[in-house]
Amino acid sequence: MRTSHQTGLAAERLCRLALRLKFYRILAERYKTPMGEIDIVALRGNTVVAVEVKSRAKREFAAESLSPHQQARIARALENFIQRHPRFAQANLRFNVMLASPGCWPTHIKNAWLAE
Repeated sequence: MRTSHQTGLAAERLCRLALRLKFYRILAERYKTPMGEIDIVALRGNTVVAVEVKSRAKREFAAESLSPHQQARIARALENFIQRHPRFAQANLRFNVMLASPGCWPTHIKNAWLAE
C-alpha cells in the first residue's frame, strides 16, 4: 500500500513526463524556499511556469484542494526562483495546476490563477 507521500511523488513524475511531451523544459523539481515550495518549475518559449501538482483519489477533489494561501506561497517561491536565476527575469510568468488521479492521464490547467 502506498503512502500519500509516495503517491504524490509518482503524480509529480507523471506530470513532468506530460509536460515534457508538451515541449516544456523542466527547470526545477520540488523547488523549496523559506516562502514555499513549487512542485515543478518549467519553461516553454519565454514563459516560466510554476506548476502545482494535486493528486487525489478523484479529480474533482484535486481541483478543489488549492487554497488562496497556497497560491500566494507558490507566487512568492516563484519570485525567489526568478531572483536566483536572473536569466529568466524578462520571462513571462504563469501559474498552472496539474490534477492527477489514479488510472488517468494528468489534466493540465494553464493560467490557473494570477499572482497579486
